[in-house]
Amino acid sequence: MKFLLKLQIFNSVWTPKSPSRFFSKHCRGFAPQNISGNESPSVYKELPEHFNFASDVLDKWSQMEKNGERASSIPALWWVGDQGNEVRWSFEELGFLSRKAANVLSDACGLKKGDRVIVMLPRIPEWWLITVGCMRTGIIYIPATTQLTANDILYRLQASKAKCIITNDTLAPAVDSVVSKCQFLKTRLMVSEGSRDGWMDFKELLKAARGDHDTVKTKSQEAMTIYFTSGTTGYPKMVEHSHSSFGIGMTSTGRLWLDLNPSDILWGLSDPGWVKFAYGCFFSTWIQGACIFTHSMLQFEATTVLNCLSRFPITSFCGTPTAYRMLVQHDFSSYKFKSLKHCLSGGEPLNPEVMERWKSKTGMDIYEGYGQTETVLICSLCKGMKIKPGAMGKASPPYDVQVIDENANILPPGKEGDIAIRIKPTRPFCLFSHYVDDPEKTAASERGNFYITGDRGIVDEDGYFWFVGRADDVILSSGYRIGPFEVENALMEHPAVAEVAVVSSPDPIRGEVVKAFVMLSSNFASHDPEKLTKELQDHVKKVTAPYKYPRKVEFVQQLPKTISGKIRRKDLRNKEWGRT
Repeated sequence: MKFLLKLQIFNSVWTPKSPSRFFSKHCRGFAPQNISGNESPSVYKELPEHFNFASDVLDKWSQMEKNGERASSIPALWWVGDQGNEVRWSFEELGFLSRKAANVLSDACGLKKGDRVIVMLPRIPEWWLITVGCMRTGIIYIPATTQLTANDILYRLQASKAKCIITNDTLAPAVDSVVSKCQFLKTRLMVSEGSRDGWMDFKELLKAARGDHDTVKTKSQEAMTIYFTSGTTGYPKMVEHSHSSFGIGMTSTGRLWLDLNPSDILWGLSDPGWVKFAYGCFFSTWIQGACIFTHSMLQFEATTVLNCLSRFPITSFCGTPTAYRMLVQHDFSSYKFKSLKHCLSGGEPLNPEVMERWKSKTGMDIYEGYGQTETVLICSLCKGMKIKPGAMGKASPPYDVQVIDENANILPPGKEGDIAIRIKPTRPFCLFSHYVDDPEKTAASERGNFYITGDRGIVDEDGYFWFVGRADDVILSSGYRIGPFEVENALMEHPAVAEVAVVSSPDPIRGEVVKAFVMLSSNFASHDPEKLTKELQDHVKKVTAPYKYPRKVEFVQQLPKTISGKIRRKDLRNKEWGRT
């Protein structure tokens, strides 16, 4: 009851001029039955015809700052570099600079509403300027991780038909090596201190750009962004989201799971190329008028994280279970988290043991959230809810989440089945629009009245959902989603590999890792296994994104197959996890 009362009060405190007034109008209040998980959520009942996150949310917070209704002492974005240098932007500064970025995209680059742009940048302030600039111009932005290789970049450029790619001087050579094969690519924009032939200089163009810009009118269900996501077979799919899907759909994420208000400062550790970055480091935080804190570190460094949590007034912290597993191995005695009050986790299942160790060191619980590239937050543990170690929490508004069988029948509590979201008679607006250029896979994601997440789970009598595993062969390692096909394809390019199967394997730090079962070509049968393992791992790192490489390799004489000759990955996966 305390939790429900808190929600009712929380949703009533916003001033009439607050951006949350917009959400109050179009996202009806969180009724008690919705939080219990026993009935269908009844929020977000109406959508406006037009919506744009830049003008309808960010500019409203900017106006509140000018009116003295939001403290300007707390920035909208707080970036810290490796050398300790900092950038702090208010919503007003963010608005001014993102309008200049919008003019760079439309005037200097010649891009128009509906054009697609790949944004492949690390955690630097310009990432936010460019993506918000895309929203202002109606350009569809496509986030990409900086870990991509030339082959990965080529596939994304060709599949997306992107007219522009924006990256830094580190990745520009990889783009140049494949640009001749990309017929749709017209513009290359580099964010760097230097220059490069064939590339436009974003920083110089930003300085010269006009500061005034009228945000284009975008419909709520119009395409805003596309994410590439790995699947079991084939190359990554393109997941399209609308302006309202994230821009309004993440309201409950910010209010309930993240529990943010304008005085909060949230640090999320995700990579800008992944959808979890949108959850914690973009939409949810700014919907609530809170501050996004970020550090430029390219790779996870436990001591850097601990030092930042001690040094800066970070109130909310979100990391993967792998990050927490690495953090709890350190001695916390010299660190004091004076401002930290809320800890969150997502991207992969959270072990109860890690949760217990974190609480013993900090006195704080970890609140788990569960979502996908195709969705907003599906399930979550929120403040005020009873924590059941190992559970993902209850269904998040506005989704009606169920566990169903192969015939789309809802299963009773305690029965394992497919975790699914009801899409009929009305499809939730905050579900992805479709897989771009792939109607077959879009159709295959539905069963009866439900969207199928691809995850297996159980719901208990109290409405808490429990993750059992992937229904397919996708591997979730350190928060990364890895399709076995991509790794197998990379390995098959090596002359030593005759046949290969890739599955997940348990790991005490990362939860699970990529393992390759390799049948060797006859010419390599007598090679040193240890040296060959290293050679294959290095090969994969060069051919595709390094995070996908197999941390475990086992050489086998044969692979289990069906009567039709298909590899039975399930048998190998069950062997790895000790299941029969």
